[in-house]
Amino acid sequence: MTPTGATVCVLVTGDPVPGARQARGSFADMIARVAPAGTPFEARDARAEALPDLDRVSALIITGSAASVTERAPWMLSAEAYLRHAVVADVPILGICFGHQLLGQALGGRVAQNPKGREMGTVEYREAVADPVVSDPTRPYLCNMSHVDSVVELPPGAKVLGSTEREAHAALRFAPRVWGVQFHPEFDELTMRAYVDARRDALQREGVDPDQVMGSVRPQPAGAGVVARFLRTL
Repeated sequence: MTPTGATVCVLVTGDPVPGARQARGSFADMIARVAPAGTPFEARDARAEALPDLDRVSALIITGSAASVTERAPWMLSAEAYLRHAVVADVPILGICFGHQLLGQALGGRVAQNPKGREMGTVEYREAVADPVVSDPTRPYLCNMSHVDSVVELPPGAKVLGSTEREAHAALRFAPRVWGVQFHPEFDELTMRAYVDARRDALQREGVDPDQVMGSVRPQPAGAGVVARFLRTL
C-alpha cells in the first residue's frame, strides 16, 4: 500500500555528462520528463545525503552514474544496505544502468566489466519474458545504452527479462516489485548524442568508430516508456 502523501524518491548516484546536463538537466530532471504528468518526485543524492525513511516513499528510482559499483565506495555500501531493507519492505524499485547494477550487487549478484566490452548507442532489446514494466509492443524495441560494467552473476531469484547483442542481462526482475534495466529510459536522442561525444576518445581507444555509434542514435519509444510503466504499477 502506498503511504499517504508519499513521493517517488529518485536516488541520485551520479551526474550526466556536461553536454547532456546543460541541455536536459540532472538525471532526476530527465526521469521526471518521461514520467506521467503530475508524478510527485523527491531527489536525494545517495553520495552525500541521508536517504529517506522507507515509510515516506511510494517508490524508488535509482539513477545512472559514471562511477563503478566495483569501487565499493562507502556511500555505495550504505545505499546497498538501504536497498536491501527496501526490498524486504516491499517498496517498488526501478534501477537504471548503475542503479540496475547496484541492485544486482546488493541482492547477492556480482558486477564486473562486461566481457563483451562497452555498449553505447541505440540498440535493439530482445525480449525473453513478457513483463508489465519492461515489455512494449513496438518493434524493433530500441533502447539507449552507455555502460562498461554489467551484472555478470545474477542474485538469487532474479529473472532475466531480455538482452541485447552485448548485454545478456539488459533487463532483470529482482523481486515481485523490483526491476532493473541496463539501458537508459530517460535518454532522448540529444542526450544519447552528448554521451557519444563525451566518450569519443574512449571509443576510439577501444577500436570502435564513434561516428558509427553516433549514426545508431534514434528515437527509443519502447525503452523510454519503462519509467511510466513502472510508475503505473504503484
